[in-house]
Amino acid sequence: MKEVVYYIGPTMIQAKENLWNVVLEMGYDAGVIATERSNAGEIVLTNGRIIRFKGADDPNRLRGVGLSYCVLDEYAFMKPDVWEFIIRPALGFAEGGALFIGTPAGKNHFYDMWLAASDGKDPASGKPTDEWAAFEFQTMDNTYLPEKELQAMKDSLSEEAQKQELYASFEATGGSVFEYDMFPIIKWDGGDGAMAMAVDLAGFSKQSSKGSKVILDDHAIAIALIHDKGWHILQVLHGKWDVRKTALEIIKAWRDNGRPEVGIERGMAKNAVCGDDGISGYLGELMDKWGYFTVKPLTHGNQRKEDRIKWALQGRAEKGQITLEPDDHLPAEKKWVGKFLGQCVDFPNHLAKDDLLDAVAYIDQMTDTAANWNAFLINDDWSPHDYEVGY
Repeated sequence: MKEVVYYIGPTMIQAKENLWNVVLEMGYDAGVIATERSNAGEIVLTNGRIIRFKGADDPNRLRGVGLSYCVLDEYAFMKPDVWEFIIRPALGFAEGGALFIGTPAGKNHFYDMWLAASDGKDPASGKPTDEWAAFEFQTMDNTYLPEKELQAMKDSLSEEAQKQELYASFEATGGSVFEYDMFPIIKWDGGDGAMAMAVDLAGFSKQSSKGSKVILDDHAIAIALIHDKGWHILQVLHGKWDVRKTALEIIKAWRDNGRPEVGIERGMAKNAVCGDDGISGYLGELMDKWGYFTVKPLTHGNQRKEDRIKWALQGRAEKGQITLEPDDHLPAEKKWVGKFLGQCVDFPNHLAKDDLLDAVAYIDQMTDTAANWNAFLINDDWSPHDYEVGY
């Protein structure tokens, strides 16, 4: 089997514009190119190795080939599935390697990978390894770029653009809708309000290339106190839970927070947890032990997610009407404030995660019913030893 190398850009056109002529010039100068097919984006070397230029915009065209090496250029602008479900398995046949190159585009999957590799950890497992490494090079380090051009770029680019394009900073928000200081972090003073819970389910499993099931993005449960001046977000629980664990987290949050009304995003994931009727499935089994409640179906209202989140949160955030409870007292795995704020400033980058942000936005659909819920709250400070077995 001939060994194949992929050079992948966000699109094939971008990949060829970036490197095709450079590789041809170097290869012909060195006398190592046997043939080239420009339309197919393929170069065959004299030793039989094949270099193919590919685009990540059509992932299915990347399948079916064992790879000895792969370069993913501008990885921040590719979907993470390209690596996880296509390229990584393809490298396994030849124990090949990979190089990820990119300009930061907020704290998305590229940032997660870079951070893990910088700490000497495998990005997938989080375990220490010597197989991953990270390098950072700023435009300012380019000795071939004239000082005059550098200064011109500084003069013409916004501060956010400079962070991203000149300083390779993941802190650039890309002109986001929200800013950190829009969400004050304050401890609730115990004033009156009505509790509400909104659940955003990310889906439970996806078929990998090896036939195994994997959990997708985090599920998120937003717990908010709605008062006369806005919302106070007490906590956003989040995790990659299976169906049973998700139902358990919902019932625990319901009991621990005064038994408010619960809203769950409508769809297949909701049906997996509690059925179309809201009282079936694993959640229904737990209700048999800990009490029944009505699940309000939350809907996108035929709006794009970006528009729905803006509509629900932007005006309130600009007026300081959404405050966050500090999470300093929580264990590391339950901390949420930093993750929530990170998703806020990355929004609306479609490659960045928004699960916590989406759950909080759904509180908007809970305000009418929550406002009349105080009369039905149960003052119950008893806490069970084990939710699942009913003891």
